[in-house]
Amino acid sequence: MSDSEEHAPSTSIRASDADRDRTEARLQHHYAVGRLTLPELEERVAVAYHARTREQLEALMRDLPAEREEPARPVDAIDTRLLIILLCCSPPAALAYWLISRRTARRTAPQRRSLESGDET
Repeated sequence: MSDSEEHAPSTSIRASDADRDRTEARLQHHYAVGRLTLPELEERVAVAYHARTREQLEALMRDLPAEREEPARPVDAIDTRLLIILLCCSPPAALAYWLISRRTARRTAPQRRSLESGDET
């Protein structure tokens, strides 16, 4: 290979096995929520594993909506699942967890309000 061939910009980037696996997972999600039928899923997954470039993988997803990222939960929110488990296993620990969570939320609330209003403290 000459230097000009090595540094020539590639029009498409080759797909990795991880890219193919991610595409398959996204296709299975769209099947699970009812956007694809089983034959469509099988056909697209087969094409995904034969795809050589990322562009070919993206073509399989073009007619499907992009997934929205879920907003992150506030750090100071009480994890209700943990609270329920603690209530079942150790009610005193559940009470302590609940009190600490409320105290933290109360302490950070004024700071959050001042940041949202644009005040510098």
